[in-house]
Amino acid sequence: MKDSGASGGKESNVGTWEQQNRVRAQKRERMNIRGTSLVRLPSIASTVIPFKRPPPPSFLPMASEPSSSSRNITGNSESSGNTCNSSASSAIDFLTLCHRLKTTKRAGWVKRDVENPESVADHMYRMGLMALIAPEIPGVDRNKCIKMAIVHDIAEAIVGDITPDDGVPKLEKSRREQEALNHMCDLLGGGSRANEVSQLWMEYEENGSTEAKIVKDFDKIEMILQALEYENGQEKDLDEFFQSTAGKFQTELGKAWAAEIASRRKRQ
Repeated sequence: MKDSGASGGKESNVGTWEQQNRVRAQKRERMNIRGTSLVRLPSIASTVIPFKRPPPPSFLPMASEPSSSSRNITGNSESSGNTCNSSASSAIDFLTLCHRLKTTKRAGWVKRDVENPESVADHMYRMGLMALIAPEIPGVDRNKCIKMAIVHDIAEAIVGDITPDDGVPKLEKSRREQEALNHMCDLLGGGSRANEVSQLWMEYEENGSTEAKIVKDFDKIEMILQALEYENGQEKDLDEFFQSTAGKFQTELGKAWAAEIASRRKRQ
C-alpha cells in the first residue's frame, strides 16, 4: 500500500506540472503584443521618479531672475520694507502734530468772546475750497493755490495763532514760524514732500507769485466771511475785521468776492 500510494502520487504530480507549464505558456502568448513582450515594471511605491519643472514661456522672466518691474511692484526687498516703515512712521508723526491745527482756535475770535470759534484747520479748509471753486485765471496754477491754502498757517500747530494784538514784531513772528516749519518738515522725514510744504509756505510768505497773492486774498476773504457769519449768528459787532482788510486785496478775484460779502452785510 505504501509503494502504490507513492507511485500514484508521483504520477499525479507530473500531470499537474505539465498542466501548469501549458497554462504559463498560454499566458505568455496572450501577453505578447505585436511580438514585443511586456516587461513587468517595479512597484510605484518602491520607485521615486524625480519631477522636472518645465521651463517658463519665453515671454516671462525666469523665477530665479525677477525683472526690475516685478521687484518694484512686490516691494519684497528689505530696503523697500524699511523705507515704507520709516515713511509711515514719519507721516503719522507729522499728522499727529497737525492735529493741533484742529484744536487751536483762531485767536481773533477768542479775544472777541465769539462762542465756539473756528479752528485754524477750519480756516484753512475753507480757503482750500475757495481755491478749488475759483474761476479759471490764465497763468494761475489752481493746484498750487489749493496746496498753499492748506499749508500757509501750518506752523501755527507749534507757535499758535499770533495776532497783531499780541505785540509780537513781524520779523519775530516770521522767525518763530520758520523755525516751527523746519521742525515739522524734519518730522516728516525730509524728502520731496517736506520740500514742497516748505516751498509753498515760503512762497506764500514772500507774496511774490500770482498764486500767493490770490491765497493772501483768500485769507482775508475767509476772515470777513466768517465775521459776517458770527455777526448774523451771535449778534456781534465785528466791524474792525472789515475795516482792517479794506483796500488791501491784491487781485481782481479778491476784490470781487470782498465786495460781494460787503454788499450782503449792508443788506442785513
